Amino acid sequence: MSDIKPYTIAVPDEALARVKSKLDSFDLPKNVDFENDWNYGAPAADIKRLANYWRDCFDWRAQEKRMNQMPQFTTEIEVDGFGALNIHFVHQKSSGSNSIPLLFCHGWPGSFLEVEKILPLLTEVQNGVSFHVVAPSLPNYTFSDGVSKKGFAPKQYAETLHKLMLKLGYNKYVTQGGDWGYVITRQLGVDYPESCVASHINMAFRGPPEFKQTPWTWLQHLFTPW
Repeated sequence: MSDIKPYTIAVPDEALARVKSKLDSFDLPKNVDFENDWNYGAPAADIKRLANYWRDCFDWRAQEKRMNQMPQFTTEIEVDGFGALNIHFVHQKSSGSNSIPLLFCHGWPGSFLEVEKILPLLTEVQNGVSFHVVAPSLPNYTFSDGVSKKGFAPKQYAETLHKLMLKLGYNKYVTQGGDWGYVITRQLGVDYPESCVASHINMAFRGPPEFKQTPWTWLQHLFTPW
C-alpha cells in the first residue's frame, strides 16, 4: 500500500553527541569504603567502566548498519479513541509458497530486535514449513509513536497489531508472544478469533486459584507456606 513506507534507522549525530556529553559530565557519589560492595548497590567501579565503554568504545553506527539489514517499514494505524499512530515494523517475507503469516510481539522491556536472530530460521522453508514474519515495535516503544492519552491497554495494543496485519493483507495469522507480548497476543486471540488462528507463548501469567472454581486448590494455596 502507498502509505507503507520503508524505514531506515538513522539517529542524528546531535543525539549521539548529547549522550556522550552526559557520560562526560555525570557525577558519582562521594567515595566511601563500601562503594564497590553489591550489598549497597551497583559498584562504583562498574559504573565508571560502563560509562567509559558507552562513551569511548560503543559503535552505534555499526549497530545501525546491522539492524538496517532487516526490512523495516512504517505505516499509520487508526486506533479507536486514540487517532492515528505511526507504527514501525519488520516485515520479512519467506520464499515459501505456503508460508504462514506470523505476528511476533516483543516483551517488556524489549523491542523488535527480539526477532533478529531467529528471523532467518523462521522465513527459511524447513520440512515444508515457513513464515512471513511481521515484528512490530509496539506503540510507546522504539520507533513507533507514543500515546498521549490515558487508557491505552492490551485491548488497544491488540487492535493496533490486528489492523496492521490486515493492512499487510494477512486476514488470518498466527502469533508469538512472551512477557508483555503474551498479554497482547492473548488479547488478539480473544478479540479477533476469526483472524488469530493459533498462538505460541513463551511466558504466561496466572493469579491465585479462586474458591468458587477450585475450593480444594484454593485451600492448598492458602496453607502452603511458599
